[in-house]
Amino acid sequence: MSKRLDYNQVAPAGAKALGGVYGYVTQSGLAPALVDLVYLRISQINNCAYCLDMHTRELLKKGLKVEKLALVQAWAEGGSLFDERERAALAWAETVTRVAETGVPDEAYQAARAIFSERELVDLTIAISLMNAYNRMAISFRNTPAAVLEA
Repeated sequence: MSKRLDYNQVAPAGAKALGGVYGYVTQSGLAPALVDLVYLRISQINNCAYCLDMHTRELLKKGLKVEKLALVQAWAEGGSLFDERERAALAWAETVTRVAETGVPDEAYQAARAIFSERELVDLTIAISLMNAYNRMAISFRNTPAAVLEA
């Protein structure tokens, strides 16, 4: 697989706009580790190798234990490894990412709202939308994962 084009070079204003949304998410008040877990799970769903590599490395650098990292894909079976907010965020990320299949049902919304304030849920949904956009950019234009470049 070879990179098709560098969208950062071709459309720097567009890339900067996405970066602005990323900046918004980082200052939103959502816990960075929570957002990173959500980013990783979305990248797993979308099979984005570039983002999987990047978010795995980031979570490890931030001290996430390998045991927890290994179970992100099966978080619902991870028991107490994932706290209530993490489970709610991961469930919301899954249903929003799979919107064409799920339609984001009322039960999913109500479960997320039981844990997150309105503002937190909007900010979380912005983060989810952003990562889905980044995944689509990286997959479409074949961004090369760092692990592949290092091999």
